[in-house]
Amino acid sequence: MAKLKYRTISKRTVDALPVEDREAVFWDDKLPGFGVRVYPSGSKVYVVQTRHRSKSRRVTLGRHGVLTADGARREAALAISRIKSGQEPVEKAPGTVTVAELAARYLREHVEVRCKESTQRMYRSVVERFIVPAYGHVAVEEVEQQHIAKLHFELRGIPYQANRALEIGVKLFNLAEEWRLRTGGNPCRFVRKYRETKRERFLTDAEFRRLGEVLEEMEAEGRLPAHPAAAIRLLMLTGCRRNEIVELEWKDVDLGAGELRLRDSKSGARLVPLSPAAARVLAELPRVEGNPWVIPGTKRGRHLADLNHYWERVRERAELEEVRLHDLRHSFASRALALGESLSMIGKLLGHNKIDTTSRYAHLARDSIKASSARVADSIGADILTREARRREQAEEGAAARG
Repeated sequence: MAKLKYRTISKRTVDALPVEDREAVFWDDKLPGFGVRVYPSGSKVYVVQTRHRSKSRRVTLGRHGVLTADGARREAALAISRIKSGQEPVEKAPGTVTVAELAARYLREHVEVRCKESTQRMYRSVVERFIVPAYGHVAVEEVEQQHIAKLHFELRGIPYQANRALEIGVKLFNLAEEWRLRTGGNPCRFVRKYRETKRERFLTDAEFRRLGEVLEEMEAEGRLPAHPAAAIRLLMLTGCRRNEIVELEWKDVDLGAGELRLRDSKSGARLVPLSPAAARVLAELPRVEGNPWVIPGTKRGRHLADLNHYWERVRERAELEEVRLHDLRHSFASRALALGESLSMIGKLLGHNKIDTTSRYAHLARDSIKASSARVADSIGADILTREARRREQAEEGAAARG
């Protein structure tokens, strides 16, 4: 929930607004309904909120820096006046469609229909936090490359988000042409993505052992409930994604067949084989009456909402700095490669649809191949180099005797 704070909005005060770990709204103390929303990313966006006939309307005016504080105040006053008189907050030419309207249609007719819930949340967040504040007020037909490039440059400090905003922009304007809202090509086509550094962290054998010990210790001490502990163990033992375990229902667990039936994973429906160790974790896990979820939450009938909360406690106790829950999945793949499994088999175990996704582990496969080659060569060397090694030993012994 945003924190509501009041102060006079000016360039100086907006520049000085603090950036916190949660978004906050700062309302102007002179023009009711005029405010600035500050996001954890550092973005500051001017907004208007007022009521008409008991119905609340909130409108984004634009990003601070693109729109001045004085300009935002003038637009806010006009928008509030128009809303209270029952008009649209921003006047536009007849037949004109803005990027904000295009984005709303994109979310409604494309994202909500074709994408999974978690993907929908991500796309909606990027649209509402970055695209609409930056150029949502611009007519679709009038958007130029400079609008896209400017936003992309402003987000250079968060390259992952910058690239997602660019990808969504590409889709937006492709759909705009398909829906005959725009002609003249896609304005995103010559804007290049930033390089993204993939985070990779693999647990060592010793770290796996330490993590197992910490889970047992914290459970015994009553500092870690059984269900979050089981979720973490299952992530280690199956290589599943976090949501695949947290959102797992008992009806999708078949201990007799030794498998999990994931009906709606990121890569579609798939079966996950259960090792004896994973099956034992599930078999020993208490069920909550009336709750269908394997990992129930604190709210009745719901699954656990925040496994990261418990993981941070475990990670700190195990001294595994910067290790994410997702790194347990990477570590599962790393251990499989160390045991000689092929990349194609790893892809099947992790539920990858494309070999390109699994290829990120190729460097680990090379290490595994080198180690295997060394073991084979050492074995052969023990047979073919024995005579030469014996001669060297005899020569060394003779030299020592003469000395």
